[in-house]
Amino acid sequence: MLRRLLRPLLDPYRRYRHARVIHAVRVSLGLLATILLTTGIHLPHGEWASVTMLVVIGGLQHHGNIGKKAAERAIGTLIGAGVGLALVAQQAWLGMPWLTYFAMSVVCGFFSYHAIGKGGYTALLSAITVFIVAGHGDNPVTDGLWRGVDILIGIALALAFSFALPLYAVYSWRYNLADALRDCAKVYGRIIDGQAITADEHLKLMTRLNAVMVQLRSLMPSVSKEVKISMTELDAIQRNLRMCVSTLEILGNTRPDANDPEAMRLLQTALKAEHRQIRVQLIGMARALKSGAAQRLNRPVDVPLVSLDAPVYNTLDGYRLLTQQLAANVGEMRQRLASNAPRWNI
Repeated sequence: MLRRLLRPLLDPYRRYRHARVIHAVRVSLGLLATILLTTGIHLPHGEWASVTMLVVIGGLQHHGNIGKKAAERAIGTLIGAGVGLALVAQQAWLGMPWLTYFAMSVVCGFFSYHAIGKGGYTALLSAITVFIVAGHGDNPVTDGLWRGVDILIGIALALAFSFALPLYAVYSWRYNLADALRDCAKVYGRIIDGQAITADEHLKLMTRLNAVMVQLRSLMPSVSKEVKISMTELDAIQRNLRMCVSTLEILGNTRPDANDPEAMRLLQTALKAEHRQIRVQLIGMARALKSGAAQRLNRPVDVPLVSLDAPVYNTLDGYRLLTQQLAANVGEMRQRLASNAPRWNI
């Protein structure tokens, strides 16, 4: 019974589909926790714990970048809090506002220098936190200390809630890849059935495929960290998908005239095995990625051996060679997904 009740939360596909809702609920609960904690023990300036919560995890969704990004933001916040307290202390001790202003400007200029490039957000957040803690240097030392404590509380709670019901980037990667493979199967079906490649439906599918490839590329670093698949292997799978889409575009433009039924009949007869194999493999990979039934990928399939030295005498020969290359590329992609299934199938 408990498993049935928790199934919507434990099912990867449902978590992927409702990722924004889950993220919003997680952040809301984290903010509620910071408010209740800081007001419950009457901490001064407790609102900064809530601000820190939003800064650390408010814009982070995938588990693969939460660890690194949260650490960067936490480090930046801690550095800024330390510098701010030091500025407040020297202002209280020396009582020289002009020196405080000069020091704050120099410190923030230093952070801004490092804000351009690697680790830039850590440096920028450090500069912002300096003003949160120190104001213009005239904040009491006790206020600066309390704000520093609030920031530490916000960081601790943010990290705790970031690992509650994590949303893995690999979910987005595998389900978007599954949708892309289904779209490839649809495009290929339209091509071999002689449907117009200038139709709105065909162009819409190709536009969607190009957009998904960009999205998959952006997810790869997070996926690699989450499931320990090397970037080289992920890039190889991405290359297989890119070659599949490119080959489909070429096939659509080199296809025999759809108004010549005899040419289309001869071509479909000669490549009947390849046509069936390509569509079966594309749909099979999509189903395996979406359902997690990775055993589908291990079913034996005869992958054609394609020689680039094969002679091409006419358009039909070129179309036949491209189709065989597409079948070989799809088969290679299937093998790569099968070998990495224990990692991405979480």
